[in-house]
Amino acid sequence: MKKSTWVVGFMLFAIFFGAGNLIFPPKSGHTSGAYFWPAILGFIVTGVGLPLLGIIVGSLDEGGYKEALRKINPVFGTVFLVAIYLTIGPLFAIPRTGATSYEMAVVPFLGSPSALSLFIFTLIYFAISLWLAINPSKMVDRVGSFLTPVLLVSIVLLVIRGIYILFNKPATPTDTTVYSSGVGSFFKGFTEGYLTMDAIAAIAFSVIVLNAIKAKGITKETGLFKQTVLAGVIAAAALGFIYLTLGWIGNHYSLSAATAASIEKNHLDMGTYILTHVANATFGGFGKLLIGVIVTLACLTTSVGLIVAVSEYFYEIFPKISYKVYVIVFTLFSFLLANQGLSAVISKSVPVLLVLYPIAMTLVLVMLLAKFIPTPPLAQQLALGLVTIESILSVMHAYGMLHLSFMDSLPLKGQSMEWLLFAIVGYIVGYLLGARQEKIQYT
Repeated sequence: MKKSTWVVGFMLFAIFFGAGNLIFPPKSGHTSGAYFWPAILGFIVTGVGLPLLGIIVGSLDEGGYKEALRKINPVFGTVFLVAIYLTIGPLFAIPRTGATSYEMAVVPFLGSPSALSLFIFTLIYFAISLWLAINPSKMVDRVGSFLTPVLLVSIVLLVIRGIYILFNKPATPTDTTVYSSGVGSFFKGFTEGYLTMDAIAAIAFSVIVLNAIKAKGITKETGLFKQTVLAGVIAAAALGFIYLTLGWIGNHYSLSAATAASIEKNHLDMGTYILTHVANATFGGFGKLLIGVIVTLACLTTSVGLIVAVSEYFYEIFPKISYKVYVIVFTLFSFLLANQGLSAVISKSVPVLLVLYPIAMTLVLVMLLAKFIPTPPLAQQLALGLVTIESILSVMHAYGMLHLSFMDSLPLKGQSMEWLLFAIVGYIVGYLLGARQEKIQYT
């Protein structure tokens, strides 16, 4: 394997290894109890496998997903990408960086969290983000390139020591209201993996990632697709290891009933609590401080990178508004949402992700099929159209905005995979109609 492949593999790892993503595996591991293995495997499929598959599939088109979506339907492509950028930007991902930093760097040292302390911290955090985003420089990239390996080393040390401390501890009790069977636990973990947002981020940033790979001297002629696959395997192995071990630690970290009640009462996130307290048990008070500072700085670089990327995208499609105005608006909006607290930000992102993820997975699948099977545009259009309609109706029904009784009896509904049937039917019907149209056209 070439040295450049390892370099690109670790670059892909750094792109998807976000400090905020560290909070989800411990929580999933803790609540899954006896169903830890199917739950964490489901989480890894969507939290690791889908983003990397997304990058690989994105390399099939020189222009990435933006060009592929333009070929399928330019209006749908623009609307879908706008929804993705807003999701990984000011609506959820950027506010999450600030809220995560607060819970990992400030809350462990307070007697109890408060709205005032959250406000003060996020005010400073987003003021710095705003300043750096308005004046983007290589400083953020340099700090990020330094913090990623430091954070990685810290997490590996924490994992090793944490497993040693908890090795003989029993698994936590299963939350039977959520995890009731092995198959059900796998698909619960599958949908929890949506929270990383990495699969939809892969679609938004595929061109950036591919350009970075090409900068290493890898071109289509010299095996861009093959090298992307090999690099993806390297990145997947590293991410999977971290998610698996952090999930295991959460699965063996016991919380008293009083502590669990306090976490819920103060609207804190269980994953951040487990991570910071394992750091304290592993390295002492200094370790808790160190990981809090590192995570905060890592989140800050992520926040600035997302603000810049989203602002540049909107400036590209709506240039009448200046880049700086976008930066100010998106930063202010993120600041306001972050003050709702991490649990609120995460919970409000769920319905949006339940709509976007099936569409994203369908897009990846139809593009992958088109690589091996000559596919009429109508097949891709119908598959994406039906999945979009089904996903929107399903979420509206689930959240009481619309009552459609037949939605509960759809095949694969219990596994949250009912969209797959619509994707298959749409693709087959579109393929047959498209092939027929082409036949008529050429006769």
